[in-house]
Amino acid sequence: MSASLALSSQSSSRFFAAAVPMDAPPQRREGLAVDSSALLQGQKAVTILHNGAIYRLQATKLGKLILTK
Repeated sequence: MSASLALSSQSSSRFFAAAVPMDAPPQRREGLAVDSSALLQGQKAVTILHNGAIYRLQATKLGKLILTK
């Protein structure tokens, strides 16, 4: 079973604030790094909507990630 990850403008600012601290040096902000646990939120899989297409991000038992369209 997968959980849908939908971020409102309110929750997205909270999400990205956790991903990159506001006082981070500029070179660190260039490439956004998001911990997979922030995306999965305790679930085995999440559904991601990107440019109108639906993707599924799944964590395996071995700790790997699988992204499928």
